[in-house]
Amino acid sequence: MPNQAPTLPREEPTPSAAGAEPAIRLRGLRKEFGTVRAVDGVDLDIPAGEFFSMLGPSGSGKTTVLRLIAGFELPTGGTIELDGREVSRLPPFDRDVNTVFQDYALFPHMSVLQNVEYGLRVKRVPKGPRRERAMDALRSVHLADHAERKPAQLSGGQRQRVALARALVNRPKVLLLDEPLGALDLKLRLAMQTELKALQREVGITFIFVTHDQDEALTMSDRIAVFNDGRIEQVGTPQEVYENPASAFVAGFVGTSNLVSGHAAEAVIGRPGVFSIRPEKIELDGDLSQPAGDGETSATGTITDVVYAGATMRYEVSLDAGGQLAVVRPNTSGDAFRTEGRVRLSWRHEHNVRVPDER
Repeated sequence: MPNQAPTLPREEPTPSAAGAEPAIRLRGLRKEFGTVRAVDGVDLDIPAGEFFSMLGPSGSGKTTVLRLIAGFELPTGGTIELDGREVSRLPPFDRDVNTVFQDYALFPHMSVLQNVEYGLRVKRVPKGPRRERAMDALRSVHLADHAERKPAQLSGGQRQRVALARALVNRPKVLLLDEPLGALDLKLRLAMQTELKALQREVGITFIFVTHDQDEALTMSDRIAVFNDGRIEQVGTPQEVYENPASAFVAGFVGTSNLVSGHAAEAVIGRPGVFSIRPEKIELDGDLSQPAGDGETSATGTITDVVYAGATMRYEVSLDAGGQLAVVRPNTSGDAFRTEGRVRLSWRHEHNVRVPDER
């Protein structure tokens, strides 16, 4: 996407100082569908101007929370505040939010410009200001020169940007994005991640992004809420959630993690408990006699599997003390470790992250 300054008016984010009203405040939010509790007592504050992601597997409650904020569903209990205003029972058109869906929902018989104008036309904005605001929105997503094309004449990424422009033209306080990149191929999805984050910084609107893709959430977000079984397991920056998971579920769902417990934890780490160790933190060495260095945890084992993954190599190692560890290393020509090879594993003490035993 060309480096071109957008002309859409920028919404300055509210400072995150104590006392500032969050863009979104959820308190005790619940949603039941018959006997199924899809959302189970969610409390959450999202500051203005933040790129916030809701991450979790299918059925974890993240999309239902998004629909509750949008007004497409009414809560069974709890409250929703937008910019300090209680909106739990208001219809979607009375909430200062817009939603972008995975399927874009563009009108195929309308031009790009007409699609973007549509919401303003429904609001009876006069033609002149309506056309000007729609073109401003298209310029913000770098599609002003595609205004007269039909959606069928655009690529998947361009259609996604039209959907964004249509949502932004109403200048909402909050933009809700329901897995908007899920229908794109990998290369385009990666490109759109960068573009979407850059656009959010430029326009300054609060983005709430729903995804089940861990890499997507880690790449794009200021903060992440990890959902599981209708509840939030952890809220934090990408680094906090990845480096210091608050539960075994977060450790296993956000990226790849080894969980060491029981006899193996006592033998290798020196104390009981359940510990998360990220595979890329572990070093491999063919010299089993090498002693552990200061601040280092070490173990010995046998390689049971070697997986080629392009830029990386993944090794599964069966520990002599019991249990198994995955190790991820850059794919270098000098890597000589093979299946059935004996190896010494080592990692820093600080990479033994204790998590609650959820059994």
